[in-house]
This record gives sequence, C-alpha cells and structure tokens, in this order.
Amino acid sequence: MASAKEIADKAERDDIRSRWLLSTPALLIVFLAALGPLLIVVVYSFLTPGNYGDVKWQFSTNAWVSVLLERDVFDDTLSLAGAHLSIFWRSVSLSAMTTILTLIFGFPTAYFIATRPEHRRDIWLFLITIPFWTNLLIRTFAMQEVLRNDGIVNWVLQALGITDHPVQLMYTNFAVLAGMVYVFLPLMVLPLYASMEKIDFRLVEAGYDLYATRLQVLRRIIIPLVTPGIVAGSILVFIPSLGAYVTPRVLGGGTNLMIGNLIELQFGQGRNWPLGAALSIALMAIVMVALLFYVRNTSRSDGSHG
Repeated sequence: MASAKEIADKAERDDIRSRWLLSTPALLIVFLAALGPLLIVVVYSFLTPGNYGDVKWQFSTNAWVSVLLERDVFDDTLSLAGAHLSIFWRSVSLSAMTTILTLIFGFPTAYFIATRPEHRRDIWLFLITIPFWTNLLIRTFAMQEVLRNDGIVNWVLQALGITDHPVQLMYTNFAVLAGMVYVFLPLMVLPLYASMEKIDFRLVEAGYDLYATRLQVLRRIIIPLVTPGIVAGSILVFIPSLGAYVTPRVLGGGTNLMIGNLIELQFGQGRNWPLGAALSIALMAIVMVALLFYVRNTSRSDGSHG
C-alpha cells in the first residue's frame, strides 16, 4: 500500500495538473490576443518593406537603423534622423507636461471631493466621469471649438481687451497639450481620490494643532499618504498620452506629430511596415522604461517611509 507521503505527493501533482488545465484557455487567449500580435510586430520590424505597403520576407535591420538614423541618398552615409528625434522629444515632453498639469489640477480637485460630506462625494465623482461617456473624437473636436480663432478662448481675450486680434492657438503644441490635459485629467483625479478618501484627517488636524503651516501639512502629511495615488495617476496619464493619436492629429494638424501619428504614417502613406513596427516596439520600450522608473521610485519611497 502507498504511504501517506506518496498519497499526499500524488494529490499535490494532480492539483497542479488540474490548475494548469483550468488555466490553459486563459493562457491561450492571452497568447493569441496579446503576445501573438506583438510577436508579429517584432518579426515585421526585421523584414524588408514591400512595394505596396506589405513586407518582403527578407531579413533586414534597416527599420531599426531608421528609427534614430537616416541614410543619405547620395553617398549612403548615416546621420541622426532629426525628424524622428524631434517627434520622440515632442511626445515625451508633451506627455510629461500633461502628467504634471493633470497632477496640478487633479490634486486639489481630488482633495476637494475627499473632504466633502460622504453622501455628496458620489455626485462629484459622477461629474468627473461624465466626459468618459463621450467618444474621444467628439471631446477632441469640442476642444477644437474652444481653441480655434473664433473660439471661446479668443473671444474672452478680445472681450477683456488683452488682444485686439485672434491668437493662433490651433495646430500648435499648446493646443495638443491643452487637449491631452482635458482628455486625461479624470485618469489623474480618480486614483488621487481613491488614496485621499483613506486619509485619517485627524492627522491633518493634529498637524495644525502642532502649529504646522498649510504648506508643511501638505508636504509632510498629505503628500506622503497619497503617494501611491500620485504614482498610479501619473502612470495612467503618461502612458496613454505618450501613444496618443487622435488629439495630436486633430489639434496639432500635420505639423505637430507625436509617435502614434508617425507610426500611423508608416503603416499608411509611408508604406513602410517594418519601420512602423520598429517604431511601435521603440514606443513600448519607452513605456517600459517609464514604468520601471516609477516602480523603482515607489519602492525607494516605501523603503524610506518604512
């Protein structure tokens, strides 16, 4: 007869086998829906562009070279691809500024909601989430109506006598930035509110009782307690804004492209699928670096607080 240990080992193996069998459908879906397309993009990035927008099954690293470098048409010398670097820098800088501005506007908004009576907070959260009910393209066109030459902003500036003629706001980096701040602001407010509603505000009152100023209470009590919300909100804003396509396309016109627009051009008018695939992987790499940066800083902060 089998010993108790052998019976236990067999039961454990059967349990592990059954878990793998039960998780197989989910693993297949993840592979087919996520890893499969990603693998195709990686393979395409090492192929040769076709004549009509497809690919030739010939190994080539030209797409990866073209991400940051460009080849002279006369002597084949390589130099930095100024256009690509400019677009990369614009994408990263506008995404970082969008994150900072949404934090500046979202922090007091979340604090205001968290300090309201509990039965009224749902109303304010409802107002914050209303924009999500509208399609992104419609919201972007609404922002266009605000920023155009005969829009609300220019009307107010001229009515106040600040300017005597319309200011060109559309098709500029400012327009793209304003549009992305408007679109992604709720993604910053909600994580901040989730962290702030857990704060024991008796700590804030204790800070005031100990003669701390408002700035000291904010810096030494509130911000350390809501750091997870700040990190989560920054990630939720920075990553989608880095790959934004609709907002730069509508508000930036054809002269203020971001990485997402550049990728679309390569798969469309450029007919260079390998370069578009390489740019997509490069965008993913930037996102991964940003995630690692946030995670590392969060870990250090948690360690220092601990």
